[in-house]
Amino acid sequence: MNIKAEIDEKSVAKLEEINNPHVVKIIEKYVELCQPAKVTVLGDSEEDLQYIRALALKNKEEKKLNTEGHTIHYDNYYDQARDKKHTWVLLPKGKKLSEHISTVDYDEGVNEAMGLLNGIMKGKEMLVCFHCLGPSNSKFSIPAMQITDSATVAHQQQILYRKGNAAFKELNGSKDFFHVIHSAGELNDDGTTKNIDKRRVFIDLEEERVISMNNQYGGSSVGLKKLSLRLSISRANKEDWLCEHMFVMGVHKGDRITYFTGAFPSWCGKTSTAMISGQSIVGDDIAFLRKDDEGYCVAANVEQGIFGVIADINEKDDSVIYKAITSPREVVINNVLTVDNEPYWIGMGKEIPKKGFNHSGEWFEGKKDDEGKLITPSHKNARFALKINDLDNADENADNPKGVEVGGIIYGGRDSDTTVPVAQSLSWAHGVFVGASIESESTVAAIGAEGVLDHSPMANMDFLVVPLGVYIKNHMKFGDDLDKAPTIFATNYFFKKDGEFVNAKTDKKAWLLWMEGRVNEEYEAIETPIGHIPKYEDLKDLFKELFDKEFSKEDYEYSFSIRIHNLLKKLDRIESIYKSEPDIPEVFHKHLEQQRQRLNDAKEKYGKDVILPGDFE
Repeated sequence: MNIKAEIDEKSVAKLEEINNPHVVKIIEKYVELCQPAKVTVLGDSEEDLQYIRALALKNKEEKKLNTEGHTIHYDNYYDQARDKKHTWVLLPKGKKLSEHISTVDYDEGVNEAMGLLNGIMKGKEMLVCFHCLGPSNSKFSIPAMQITDSATVAHQQQILYRKGNAAFKELNGSKDFFHVIHSAGELNDDGTTKNIDKRRVFIDLEEERVISMNNQYGGSSVGLKKLSLRLSISRANKEDWLCEHMFVMGVHKGDRITYFTGAFPSWCGKTSTAMISGQSIVGDDIAFLRKDDEGYCVAANVEQGIFGVIADINEKDDSVIYKAITSPREVVINNVLTVDNEPYWIGMGKEIPKKGFNHSGEWFEGKKDDEGKLITPSHKNARFALKINDLDNADENADNPKGVEVGGIIYGGRDSDTTVPVAQSLSWAHGVFVGASIESESTVAAIGAEGVLDHSPMANMDFLVVPLGVYIKNHMKFGDDLDKAPTIFATNYFFKKDGEFVNAKTDKKAWLLWMEGRVNEEYEAIETPIGHIPKYEDLKDLFKELFDKEFSKEDYEYSFSIRIHNLLKKLDRIESIYKSEPDIPEVFHKHLEQQRQRLNDAKEKYGKDVILPGDFE
């Protein structure tokens, strides 16, 4: 072992216990390149957990809050979301990816990365962390190692991911693991990343590694999250399973539980769906889907925690999460306002003080940044990290190594004038087409303009690292190979009338219970050109049962009318996008044309552009 930095005997012993020459070689390489003053290898023990928690406080990367176990962390004001512009897949010569995937020449990218990493950890402590993606000791397991100089990254990763030392021992010296190298880079006096202009993320599919530097925001620095999601997608598409940007949840009706997965672009209701009252959560963000020995689709949560948006979480609308992030337990909160060590965030249901400290430093109402933009008390993309098992609604199968059998898959988008609140696809292949046609207004979860309509196949476009044609083909094949494929649905919670949302935030529970009923063949439905939609009587009964309120026929008809013109415009947009993509499966184009034909036939039959749901009965 040739590690040219201070390393204690305990760290050396942990590496010897893992007994993997590839692990040691990687550490040696980046110690020599990054030049840290000290190297600490973290294990699975409580002692190591306490060490990293204390180090985050000592380094002033976190500060204690009033509630026991809670800490606050701040990222640089200009580092509050994933930086798409400076995130690239390293592309070897001769290989091609979809034009929507940002790539850089492999050698050019590696050279830039190594140049930026040179000496980046001088005077700092390098932390080496071992984790497991997916439940331990299962067919879902992927060992993953992260090297970082940020104690809060290591701390939040310990909350979000399962322990991994055992998984690395089981490799028996194999190099079949992911690895991530991260540095927050040079820091400002307030402990935030200084060289934002040199913020970079490089995805290396050849070596199954990610190199990330000069950032702190969790989506860019916590390597096992969206960074390793890309590596997992690459591996899944080589091995005939699916890695998806999906929650996994249990939907309960009496003694019956039906498991759903769901893919929603950021700020489209993903976490709030996974946390609907009365249901149970397996995971809120990333899922592995495989075929089990009986031919069914089973899913497992890649993570053991939640890195969720905190804005608008309040006791009324999100009671389970609100309780968890306001009561004693281990929680890290990022980029919210604090006053006297008490956190405040947008939409929390309490009056927010007029001044305090936030991601911009000392804050006061009316404060503007250098560009004249008003600074909110907490950032709209402020986050929290906590363990799923700390939630009252954690599912009993959250860590089941066999996964859970999937009855339904939900694809959610975000638009104000086109897509109905809930619809069931006509078949598996049609459902894949629906998922591949997701559109959503852009949000603050990624740096750039808000309110722009984006296309995001399976809500995964930001993380796709394989050609779109390959990705869709593998989805089609995955369902075809199952003895019983899950039922696929589409949702849209953001339909508007006169600029106001038509449905309340809690109405999604009715859509969810209707989907659960459809999977279990309890409800009939109306067949429309875009799929099966609910009957009014069934939704009326659900609203009465769930909310003790009337769901008016007027609201039903407005929400579930088929707007031919808008839907045809969407198909035109989708067709235009996919025309430029090579090797899209013919079955995709077939479903697009069939849906267009059904819409035109309906317009001709009923002689109007907006068709009421009752017209199709």
